[in-house]
Amino acid sequence: MSKNKEFSDTSANRYSLALYELANESNSLPKIEENSHALLKLISSSKDFNNFIKDPTVNRNNLNQVIIKISDNFSLDALFKNFLSFLITKRRFFYVQKILKNFNEICSEKRGELKAEIKSAKDLTQDEINKLTQELSNNFKTEIKLNYTHDQSLIGGLVVQIGSTMIDTSIKKKLQQLETRMIEA
Repeated sequence: MSKNKEFSDTSANRYSLALYELANESNSLPKIEENSHALLKLISSSKDFNNFIKDPTVNRNNLNQVIIKISDNFSLDALFKNFLSFLITKRRFFYVQKILKNFNEICSEKRGELKAEIKSAKDLTQDEINKLTQELSNNFKTEIKLNYTHDQSLIGGLVVQIGSTMIDTSIKKKLQQLETRMIEA
C-alpha cells in the first residue's frame, strides 16, 4: 500500500510540475493558477463532484463532458482545459486535487512565498490575521501565505508553523509539558 502512495505522490508531483512549466512558457501562469484555485474550491465544496471524479467506474467521455461544461462556466484557460482532458485520457484525473494543490504550492514557492499555519484558541478577526501575516512577513523578510484555523482545544495562545519552525505558545502545550514533568518526577 505504501508503494501505491509513493507512486501517486510522485506522479502528482510530475504532473503539477509539467503544468507549471507549460503555464510559465505560455505566459498564462496567473490565469491557470486562478483556474486551479477555482477548480479546487469546486471540488471541496461539492461532495457530489468530488465523489464523481474519484469514481473509477465513470466513463472517460462523461468525465470529459463535465470538464467541458465546467470550462465553459468558469472560463478556464485553454491550456488548463487541455491539461485536464489529458489527465482524463491517461486515467489520472482522480489525482487532480493532489496535482492542483501541488501546482499551487510550486507557484507560491517560485514567487518566494513561505507557507505558514496558524492555529489560535481565540477566533481571530480578519484584521488580526492580516496583522499577524504582516508581522511574520517582516520577520522572515518574505511574503507569507497564511493558513489560519480556529482550534478551541488549545485553551489559549497560538501555534505558528512556518516550514520546519514551530512556535507553540498554547496553554494546552504548557499543560502537557507540566504533566510530563510531574510524571517524570
